[in-house]
Amino acid sequence: MAGRWRDGARVCSGEQDGGLKPARKLRQQQEPGSDTGDATEPPRGLPRWMRLYFYGMHGVTLDVLLSSLQGLLHSRDPKLMGFSSPYLCIMHSLTHFALEKIYSQKRCFLGRPVVFHLVFYPSIYIGLQILIGNINTLAEQVRVVSGTQLVVHYILALYFSQVFHRELSHLQYRPSFSADLQLEGRPPHGLPGFARFLFFGMHGFLDEVLFTSLFNLVEKSDRTLSGHTSLWSFLMYGSCSFVVEKLYLYLHFSLGWGSWRRLPIYICFIYTWEFSWGLVLRQFNACSWDYSHYPHNFMGLITLLYLPGWICLSLYQDVLSNVLLRIKCTKDYNYFFFPVKA
Repeated sequence: MAGRWRDGARVCSGEQDGGLKPARKLRQQQEPGSDTGDATEPPRGLPRWMRLYFYGMHGVTLDVLLSSLQGLLHSRDPKLMGFSSPYLCIMHSLTHFALEKIYSQKRCFLGRPVVFHLVFYPSIYIGLQILIGNINTLAEQVRVVSGTQLVVHYILALYFSQVFHRELSHLQYRPSFSADLQLEGRPPHGLPGFARFLFFGMHGFLDEVLFTSLFNLVEKSDRTLSGHTSLWSFLMYGSCSFVVEKLYLYLHFSLGWGSWRRLPIYICFIYTWEFSWGLVLRQFNACSWDYSHYPHNFMGLITLLYLPGWICLSLYQDVLSNVLLRIKCTKDYNYFFFPVKA
């Protein structure tokens, strides 16, 4: 996928302190008759670092989505290329952290929810988005916002006030698990599968934007740190990481395999997945990457040059999986309105 070191990042954090341990080790550490269930720490709201991480990733996803759709309307390019940058990722994190504080003030509008959701919050949101869009050129000239952009910003503001903040508040994070939850090779229940698929897809966007922006900085001296990816990458990364996570849960919890024993299986699957997707997309002129000019490539769709990057991201995948296993939705539907068992 389009010049990157990313994808189903997969990691071994399970074997580190604070990570999840396989059932085999837990059985060895537990004494007969011991009761560890009471030691489980109660869940709480998502920690600040996790919200900032998610806000940045979600913001990059919206950047890619909107820019790719705009490009599709103008060029009809089946590659569906979209753009963002690490700078925008940071700005999205800070902006939505501030908007989170604004959203918490809705209690001041008791009896007037329409004023808050349709006027006050959208006004703050649009103002911040205009500021972000002009911050690079503010010293030279103020960029004029078109009516279409204002409409898009207003619709996004309604999405954040009516859906995003409200549903995010239903997610809770459990810092640690009791050992009995991991016995019998059964990892703790986290978010439902579809929510994890969406998370991995958005994280794939972030990985590609970060990599391509650094690549452009080193190879082309592009100090704007503009990065790109394709909408197809969402499906590729989401599905690949989802399957690799299943491999991690089985190999780690059921078989007790360590990180370096799991890694070759991860890498083989990633390369197979990348090659398969590229082969299909190429038939429709929708493949956004070409490694033909790289050494050790096969049909221009995969290359061993990116092996170190895939290894790092494969290890990181397990870290992400462990984090997602600690998140739980406290209502009958997750924030994308798909059923989830409590």
